[in-house]
Amino acid sequence: MLRYTGRTTPLARAVTRSLEGVLPPAAGGHPWTGRTFSAGWGGRDVLDVTLVGPQLVVEVDVDVAHDAAARWRHPVRLHRTRPDLSAELVPLFGA
Repeated sequence: MLRYTGRTTPLARAVTRSLEGVLPPAAGGHPWTGRTFSAGWGGRDVLDVTLVGPQLVVEVDVDVAHDAAARWRHPVRLHRTRPDLSAELVPLFGA
């Protein structure tokens, strides 16, 4: 089950380009199809989102503060990708 826990700060163009080759498009029936995401907490601007398959493991830097829905209150910073790890080896969020 995918669970929305937060979003990153804007990614540098070079990082965005590097991820394009390793993030496969979402297969049919993605659980977030049709969901909208706001540009800021409580904001009305809606982000343009491309759903991808949840196979890539990344390390992130994040403040430990959570909101009432258990999402990180502050934007997450992408630290690095971890091609040496598979998603099956990563413990579930909150486990």
